[in-house]
Amino acid sequence: MLSRALNTKPRRMMRRVEENQRSLSLSLSEYDDICIGCVDDTPLMTCPDDGDNELRWTMKDVMRASVGVLEESALGVAEKVVFLDGKCCVLKRFRMVCVGRKEFGRRVARLALISRQCEYLVPVNAYLYSKRFKFVVYDYYPMGSLHDLLLGARKHGHTPLNWTQRFNIIIQIARAIAFIHSQLPQHKDMVINVHGNLKPSNIMIGVDFSIRLSNYGFTQLATEIPETLQQKPLSPSSPLPLANIYKKSSSQRSDVYQFGLILMDMLGGPNALDSKQRVFETKERGCDDKLGFFEFPFEGKESSKVFKVFDIALACIHRLPKVRPTIDNILLYLEKNN
Repeated sequence: MLSRALNTKPRRMMRRVEENQRSLSLSLSEYDDICIGCVDDTPLMTCPDDGDNELRWTMKDVMRASVGVLEESALGVAEKVVFLDGKCCVLKRFRMVCVGRKEFGRRVARLALISRQCEYLVPVNAYLYSKRFKFVVYDYYPMGSLHDLLLGARKHGHTPLNWTQRFNIIIQIARAIAFIHSQLPQHKDMVINVHGNLKPSNIMIGVDFSIRLSNYGFTQLATEIPETLQQKPLSPSSPLPLANIYKKSSSQRSDVYQFGLILMDMLGGPNALDSKQRVFETKERGCDDKLGFFEFPFEGKESSKVFKVFDIALACIHRLPKVRPTIDNILLYLEKNN
């Protein structure tokens, strides 16, 4: 009895090991097919363009198309997806939305309609609101974002942007913001004249260095970003922590503040705010030596334009919202000196 008991267990164990090995021998594609098979084939709601080229995607198409994560933020996760028809897009999956299914669809449709009217905005192609997933789908730009472009030069030795390229990008960003701010103040409980989440990673770059703003109005879909930064006493000239602008609701003044942060990054690099005080002291002494602040070379006629854009950036990040300039006044100067 004892010998039979001892001999029986190993045989059973061997059978389990063999079964486990067979299950592990499934290919990755077969495993994906099993996972995808468990997902409901829910159709995505599309946002037709002017040509009425309606896309016909389903949730299973999205599962098969997922390539990898592009960015994670407090609003959600952006993933690159390549559909079977060859269309390459970005899927923005929200962590938690702030509206119900019907209102979510109405807001996305409204944002998609407005974004298609401006060459400087990334249009939304489709969306889905289900019990498990809430996301939007929009165009993918292989050149990446302004953040990628600046980071490539700073850390990977890529050719940095010269002043002319930077100035052209700045003008296009201002034009995009001006278009958004020109919309009606409110549309059925939805603020559509505010972007709400301006940052370098949401500025997509084309092959000709044209730009398009993504994530327009997404703060109207997702819950507010929680405040994670410690509060410190600030002087009127100190920059306001970025998390503060999401406390209750975004505004055009907060858009201008975010635009100022982008300008500082493009002029002086990621540590521009840390060295800003040194530039203030230089200006107060009446000296013209500001060259140590900027991360790109310039000379001659470019100097006055660079310094003026720097002054605009400082005005934009003023702690008091009412002191910040409007985007129309900013764009007026930029267009005049283009």
